[in-house]
Amino acid sequence: MPETTSTPAVLGQQRERRQVVRTIVGTAAGNAVEWFDWAVYATFASFIAGQLFSPENPSSAFLMTLAIFAVGFVARPVGGFVFGWIGDKVGRKTSMTLSVALASLGSLAIALTPSYELIGSGASLMLVIARLVQGLAHGGELPSAQTYLCEMAPAERRGLWSSLIYVSGTVGILFGTLLGAVLSTVLSSEQMSAFGWRIPFALGAVFGLVALVMRSRLAESTVFSGEKGSAAPQSKPNLIAEMAKHWREALQVIGMTVGLTVVYYVWGVSTPAYAINVLGIDPKQALWAGVAANLVFIVLLPMWGRLSDKVGRRPVMLVCTAALIIAYFPASAILKDSAIQLAVSMSLMLVFISGVCAIAPAIFSELFPTSVRTIGVAVPYAICVAAFGGTAAYLQAGFEAWLGASGRTVFGAYAVVLLLISLITVLTIREGGGRDLSVND
Repeated sequence: MPETTSTPAVLGQQRERRQVVRTIVGTAAGNAVEWFDWAVYATFASFIAGQLFSPENPSSAFLMTLAIFAVGFVARPVGGFVFGWIGDKVGRKTSMTLSVALASLGSLAIALTPSYELIGSGASLMLVIARLVQGLAHGGELPSAQTYLCEMAPAERRGLWSSLIYVSGTVGILFGTLLGAVLSTVLSSEQMSAFGWRIPFALGAVFGLVALVMRSRLAESTVFSGEKGSAAPQSKPNLIAEMAKHWREALQVIGMTVGLTVVYYVWGVSTPAYAINVLGIDPKQALWAGVAANLVFIVLLPMWGRLSDKVGRRPVMLVCTAALIIAYFPASAILKDSAIQLAVSMSLMLVFISGVCAIAPAIFSELFPTSVRTIGVAVPYAICVAAFGGTAAYLQAGFEAWLGASGRTVFGAYAVVLLLISLITVLTIREGGGRDLSVND
């Protein structure tokens, strides 16, 4: 008779597969929820402006809404330090679980914020507080999640696993954009302004509870738990001193991020809102164009990640950053007054943005030793994103409002200069593909 009892080896393989699935799904679900909570604000910015700010000057209200989007980024360095410290001292899993809980709390607060008509400027104040809470959470989520995922990944497939960070995050953003398109289609403009824009934030709070449960069931990173178990408490390094030792790597994180964060937040997140409010494109069509472009982004991410496992991180990063510099002004010139132009220009830029985003988490993880891998990325990354990514949407709309047609050219030049800085920084980074992350060097 054939053997019906599973051997220990088979059972071990089954347990390993279940752990891989749990790791990927738990990390991806929490990341998607947090990115949904964060980016849905930009998607619904035009509706928020009409409800939580004075209706006397719609243009000023929209700019103030984008300014609060930037204010939320101010809290990200603090969140990066707090959750980075938790990730490197207590555990990656704990940091990830706490961050998704805090993000959902901020989303719930936005959903329940009374309108300007009811409480006046108090509505704007509540919005600022809620965005600061979400900023704290998001400042810790990305470095914690990417560190955890890269440490759990097989070394020869780390680039592919790394791409899951932006795949899952973009699924969250895409769901928010898709939700906006559906709500704008089935609800009237009056209904969208009255209550429709609140629905995504309420859903974000509910999704957060589900992700919280999933993350609480994850195993701790084997690289982190192995190091923690092998070192006596008195031999654990001082976190601040270790961070200071790796100042060069911190500067490399900033240099790589400075251009990426601007083009990502402009072309991947806020351009549909910009097209609606500045270019006059129909809201429903603009949101559907954003959905189409982000689908292109999602499909390409794992392809770039897998390619980096085969040819190395540096070649992929160099080619894609250089392509972004070359394509920026042509893509901007395509975008004029139609949703088709919006979809084409966004897709063109997202082809190359996907190459950078796919492997950035792997590169960051390969820069630092285990003892400071989370906080070493979290703090410089959050500072850079707060200063440049958080202000990108505001500057994009602001330059056009202040300078007219030439404002777009000025903003484009600003973005290209930052991309040049990123390109130069990539040249200084060692190739880390296949590196053993448990080796502290």
